[in-house]
Amino acid sequence: MNSSCVSCMKSLVVSLHFLCWLCGAFVVAFGEFQMMHSRFASLVTTFWPIYPANTLVVTGTIVTCVCYLGVLGAMRENRCMLITFYVLLFILMLVELAMACVFFVYNKEIDTYFEKDLTHSLQIYMQSSPEGNKTIKEDFDAVQYLFKCCGVHGPADWKGKAPLSCCTKDPCNIADQPNWEEGCLVKLRNWFASNYLSTASGVVTMFMIQFVCLSVTIPLFCHFRRRGLGYK
Repeated sequence: MNSSCVSCMKSLVVSLHFLCWLCGAFVVAFGEFQMMHSRFASLVTTFWPIYPANTLVVTGTIVTCVCYLGVLGAMRENRCMLITFYVLLFILMLVELAMACVFFVYNKEIDTYFEKDLTHSLQIYMQSSPEGNKTIKEDFDAVQYLFKCCGVHGPADWKGKAPLSCCTKDPCNIADQPNWEEGCLVKLRNWFASNYLSTASGVVTMFMIQFVCLSVTIPLFCHFRRRGLGYK
């Protein structure tokens, strides 16, 4: 492999690894944005580790660190860094595939836990004192106000004690409070489904970029190995 080919390959590897790093940074930023603007995590606690925002932040952080290692390895022509990058990225891709399989296989179970968590949060809301469990109360009120829904399956879940966030009017007449008839379970489930779809799209895009990064890293690593470069 002549010097011009090596230089071109090195520039390509650095560019792709940097693009991978940018994707990871964007995913982290998007995940943080979701965490700040979606206040529903306290209501659905069973599968907190796979909550869309948490998944994005964790995956993006790992990808950013691994791709930074790839950028450094290519720029410094360091075989040790490149092989470490290759192994870590390969493991990360396997984990991403495993996560996709878990979402696909346990989709119905996730829906069941979703309903149980919302029902449990509603019961806590009803049984709490006016000053107790403020986080759950505020989040449940925010969900009902934002999605224009009431209770888990409908206003009957509140047993005649529906909060003002269920009211269809603003401001609401407490003496005669008309409530939203649709429950929040379906609407929140659809919201989560759309978020998982965007998360899955981002993961698939990153997976493709990572695969290309792995493919172009091998020839450069082999060249460094033949030249005896990379451990100084």
